[in-house]
Amino acid sequence: MRVHWPLAVVASISMVACAPRQPILQVPEFKVQSVALRSLTLPGLGRPAVATLSVQLRVHNPNPVSVRVARAGGRILLDDLDVGTVNLPNVDLPAGGDATQEAVVDLPVTLANLATFVKVGRGEAVPYRLEGSFTVDAGLLGKPTFGPYVVAQGVLKQPRILP
Repeated sequence: MRVHWPLAVVASISMVACAPRQPILQVPEFKVQSVALRSLTLPGLGRPAVATLSVQLRVHNPNPVSVRVARAGGRILLDDLDVGTVNLPNVDLPAGGDATQEAVVDLPVTLANLATFVKVGRGEAVPYRLEGSFTVDAGLLGKPTFGPYVVAQGVLKQPRILP
């Protein structure tokens, strides 16, 4: 049997082109380790009122190659109220591995969000959501941006720090 190589190559390329494709990079997975209100300061002496929030996330890389999560950030919502922005530090993730990211964020306290921060400070349960996007630097595989989408959500309940 005589094989026509050019025809065999074209046929195999065509079959590969028809096969379902997996994305080159899978989206890294974010899981909340902790969210906490560290402090709530009142305005005074030219300083605005500020709530300091700490957000700690575990990031998992489902890819068979190491990647760098860069420019991760978005909006923090407490009780469905947008209270400010968060920018997470860049993190290098080994292939199939995990890393922890932490951001400490100073958020402005306004008349619109004061009651929400007081609820958190008094130990009441308040739903939170982190909406944002991030870029994955995978070297030669590219730098895709994922989002915007809900990166993490849950209920913030902590020990009482306010009377």
